[in-house]
Amino acid sequence: MPDQTQKTALVTGASRGIGAAIAERLAADGFSVVVNYSGNQKAADEVVAKIEAAGGRAVAAQADVSDPAQVARLFDQTEAAFGVPDVLVNSAGILQLSPLAETEDDVFDRIVAINLKGTFNTLREAARRMQDGARIINLSTSVVGAKLTSYSVYAATKAAVEVMGDILAKELRGRNITVNSVAPGPTATSLFLEGKTDEQIERLSKANPLERLAQPVDIANAVAFLAGPDGAWINGQTLRANGGMV
Repeated sequence: MPDQTQKTALVTGASRGIGAAIAERLAADGFSVVVNYSGNQKAADEVVAKIEAAGGRAVAAQADVSDPAQVARLFDQTEAAFGVPDVLVNSAGILQLSPLAETEDDVFDRIVAINLKGTFNTLREAARRMQDGARIINLSTSVVGAKLTSYSVYAATKAAVEVMGDILAKELRGRNITVNSVAPGPTATSLFLEGKTDEQIERLSKANPLERLAQPVDIANAVAFLAGPDGAWINGQTLRANGGMV
């Protein structure tokens, strides 16, 4: 039976990178954590093992967030393991860069399906199932503000996620549920580093006044703030965690 005395966090896309760091940080903060993954079970199991080795509670749960039936099943699995989630973190996402004129239809459709439709699917399920006082945190991107070339489709999906979350925050009036976004800048993850030259990475690492790439834990710390007691008064906002880049 789920332990109703311990709060539960469901983190999508938590098998690696920022999502894994968020799962580990929330577990350290005392949450039971559901580590969602799409295809890499081994990586998800490693995150769970790391959490358990540190004294936390976690399970891995497979679901493709672009599929509403799988998202419903993911919430069922979360409830069966630890109870209705108190925190939902939408970290699942993909990035594929190309100038807009060179972007193929299948690339556009896949980015929209996972980044935007996937977040819609989890938000809809959360709005129906989560209890009063819950927290929802979406992952966006600071490229929404920086407007870097070749990021058009990716940034467009994240801009939509921000607005969708802000409106949901208003629709949940009276339930004491907060909905916010965290918008990372360049972060040292495989999602960011893959396909970039050393010169591009160096240039982007100097784009903020702190002159470094974020580490996944930097983003996890921002999410933990919004998920914890000190973030209770923040609602319908986007926190740009980018070292001052934009």
